[in-house]
Amino acid sequence: MQAVWLYTLSSVLGVSVISVIGIVVVLINKKRLDSILTLLISFSAGALLGGAMLHLLPEAIEKDGFSLSITGYVLCGMIIFFILEKIVHWRHCHHISCEGHPHHLGVMNLVGDAVHNAIDGAVIAGSFMASPELGITTTLAVILHEIPQEIGDFGVLLYAGYKPKKAVMYNLLSASFAIVGAVAALLLGSQITHFTEIIIPLTAGGFIYIASADLIPELHKEVKVSKSIAQLAMILVGIGLMAILATGHSDSQVDNDTAQPIYETGDLVL
Repeated sequence: MQAVWLYTLSSVLGVSVISVIGIVVVLINKKRLDSILTLLISFSAGALLGGAMLHLLPEAIEKDGFSLSITGYVLCGMIIFFILEKIVHWRHCHHISCEGHPHHLGVMNLVGDAVHNAIDGAVIAGSFMASPELGITTTLAVILHEIPQEIGDFGVLLYAGYKPKKAVMYNLLSASFAIVGAVAALLLGSQITHFTEIIIPLTAGGFIYIASADLIPELHKEVKVSKSIAQLAMILVGIGLMAILATGHSDSQVDNDTAQPIYETGDLVL
């Protein structure tokens, strides 16, 4: 259990540090940054879908076999993320300028981001409780989603009137809630029976919701054929990355399952 705590806290600290990447908003011109963000959003959408379909769902099914409870938890995950989005006005803008954002929504953006990061921390913790490989894959998917999101959040804060230094500080503060979510999940996981069997399909539902309801609609705003092809390519790259990781994970499991012990209890090998 100590290893799970170490892996989880190290991962969420890494995810939290990603929040400072928003400073690139003031270093790169808007047109180029928007082009980069579109590709990053495409990549993260593919990674989230790949993480859900190729890692989280197979892990959930492998433990207890397929059942309607798994699909039920996936649906619950999608609904939970939808409700959270409604409650805290959690609709992240993924571009550096967002029309229609009033000044006071800078605070709302920080609150929503704090909730989002706490959920990320809980998701990462639950994945590491299932297996180190799943934890690493989930962390990678979260990071790939966080990069364009944090850049967008930073742009919203600048638009709301925050100075760059304060925007970085507040973004880092809201990112630290990932640690709170991770610790809460680890503590709850030690008390709740079948915690990982619940959190893994819930996470899969959340990943599917973010990719399909939050990220992909952003991509539909681009209608140029060449850029649409680039978006599709990056989605496939994201899925491909998760497929490669899934293949490596399954190969290691086969090796572990087929490996013969050197000796059994009562035997002596000379």
